[in-house]
Amino acid sequence: MAMLFLSTCFLFLISMHLTESSGGVFELKVHSFTTTSGVCNPSTDCQIFFRVCLKHSQDNISPEPPCTYGTGLTGIFSADQNSISNSAPISVPFNFKWPGTVSLIIEAWNAEFSSEQSTENLNNMISRQATKRRLAIGDDWSQDEHIGEQSQMRFSYRVVCAEFYHGEDCSDFCRPRDDTFGHFNCDAAGKRICLHGWNGEYCAKPICSPGCSEEHGYCDAPGECKCRLGWQEPLCDECLRYPGCLHGTCGQPWQCTCMEGWGGLFCNQDLNFCTNHKPCRNEATCTNTGQGSYTCTCKPGFSGTNCEIETNECDSNPCKNGGSCNDLVNDYSCTCPQGFYGKNCEISAMTCSDKPCFNGGTCLEKETGGYSCLCPPSYMGSNCEKKIDRCSSDPCANRGHCHDLGHTLMCRCHQGFKGPRCEINIDDCARDPCQNAGTCVDGINDYTCTCTLGFKGKNCNVRADACSIVPCVNGGTCYTHFSGPVCQCPSGFMGTRCEYKEKPTPVAIPPFPAALAVSFTLGLITLTLVICAAIVVMRQMRRGQKVASTTVRNDLETVNNRASLTPLGLKEKEALFIPGGPYKVSNKDVALSSTVVDTHSSDKSNYKQKMMDYNLTIDEKHTNNKLDLNNSESTLLVPPLNYSKEGLYHPVYIIPEHIEQCVFATEV
Repeated sequence: MAMLFLSTCFLFLISMHLTESSGGVFELKVHSFTTTSGVCNPSTDCQIFFRVCLKHSQDNISPEPPCTYGTGLTGIFSADQNSISNSAPISVPFNFKWPGTVSLIIEAWNAEFSSEQSTENLNNMISRQATKRRLAIGDDWSQDEHIGEQSQMRFSYRVVCAEFYHGEDCSDFCRPRDDTFGHFNCDAAGKRICLHGWNGEYCAKPICSPGCSEEHGYCDAPGECKCRLGWQEPLCDECLRYPGCLHGTCGQPWQCTCMEGWGGLFCNQDLNFCTNHKPCRNEATCTNTGQGSYTCTCKPGFSGTNCEIETNECDSNPCKNGGSCNDLVNDYSCTCPQGFYGKNCEISAMTCSDKPCFNGGTCLEKETGGYSCLCPPSYMGSNCEKKIDRCSSDPCANRGHCHDLGHTLMCRCHQGFKGPRCEINIDDCARDPCQNAGTCVDGINDYTCTCTLGFKGKNCNVRADACSIVPCVNGGTCYTHFSGPVCQCPSGFMGTRCEYKEKPTPVAIPPFPAALAVSFTLGLITLTLVICAAIVVMRQMRRGQKVASTTVRNDLETVNNRASLTPLGLKEKEALFIPGGPYKVSNKDVALSSTVVDTHSSDKSNYKQKMMDYNLTIDEKHTNNKLDLNNSESTLLVPPLNYSKEGLYHPVYIIPEHIEQCVFATEV
């Protein structure tokens, strides 16, 4: 009993151990196996197989089951050494932390049948070897040899972790992944190695772009930098200003702190135009004049509203005698030709004896010193060194050719133009070339005639059929109209010349409205339910009438047949026919002939009773038709006033004459 309890506790601990997330496989390969007495009977075809049993560590290894860490079998093969050495390894998978030290039991069995690996018959066991080993996790095979008294076995074994399991006991799980739950690979020790752009314990946190603000930015993928509300890209380190803020800054989102010189809610009011805009150029002095206006005081040599225009002192041609002017800031300088000097090259160092005039110019001596040249018509300059080219300005219009004649120029015009500068277009319509009321349009050395209906040609002098000019196509019939040719198109064509095919207009079949279909269906269902309800109600009413008729008849029978109200214990129905009883029957229109009078009543009360009964009989004559039931008479009977006062109610009876003898009673 104690052994059973210990085994149960041990199996519970093993099952708890197996629930941990671990896994691997134990592999054993048999290389050779021999026995002193031979493996099998030589007279038979010997078939064997091997069995491996892994148990928890035991000092005294018990071969009895269970194999707590697992068991495995080889296939069935021949007992020769070649088949044994070529046999497949035995694999014993496990899904728990590898304990390291185990009890290893290796058994050799004789197979009774070639297709069955049975270990029930212990007589078929060839040998059993039990040993205690410490097996470390690794891919390398450990060689071992077991020599017993009757057998010898060489084998190798190893323990490897299952896929995605690592560590000394195959308990470290690491599976490479690249999805929402992580982005990493695994090293040999089972540690996660994050993919590029990811970090964190499970490599699920993306690494944002360099410089992205950790406080105001985030990213959903590596290299991104998405800004939180109120901050702007690219690095989410700049806040967003208040919408509409023009000249302001912000320290926090939605602020608008105005810069110097600006004011207002949106910092759009310029308080210092000169400071903010610096409109004056070239070191001019700016003066604020209010309302966003200013004045620039320019330095010498500059002009304009913003002093942006530099004054060109050479525009006045200050240099004389062919000197070249060089513009300077608020000044100029002249590069004088040979023989001249001075600020403006106005002083000549040459005389007419030096023959300074070119191109036939005449030299004249000046009284103040120096000379001057009188140039011929085609030259100019202080020394007549420049030839006058009158055609350089392209004076001839409309591509006319210019010819310089010395004193003047001449323009040779293209056809269609005339005038000193070829500026006049010759009107080719002046001679009215268009005939038959045609309209002339002038061109360049040409004209165009727009002919009236029925004429054609350059000058509209050729009579033409309008329909031949614009013929109808696709079988259309042409008619001449004052506005031009008109085409009557055959069926299927259209256009001014019947050049287009008519597209057939599809007949649109309106779809059946879905709302109408639903309404019709609901109405039909409602009508069906109403009819069914009416049938049920009618059946209930008929059934209720039958039940009510039977109930009333039975109740009246019970009431009218009470024995307690009649003397001598008779029913009420029978008491009606007893003379002198407390009930009166009157089924005919006659005066009351009998009345029961209480002996203790006075004469006056008897008189009143008789008058009431008489009046009641008179009223019956007028209401006879109203109380007629199936052409039968009925009489309303009122009990006498001297009816027993012990009861709180007085019965009134209606007795039909020509129906069955039933008494209807009503209590009032």
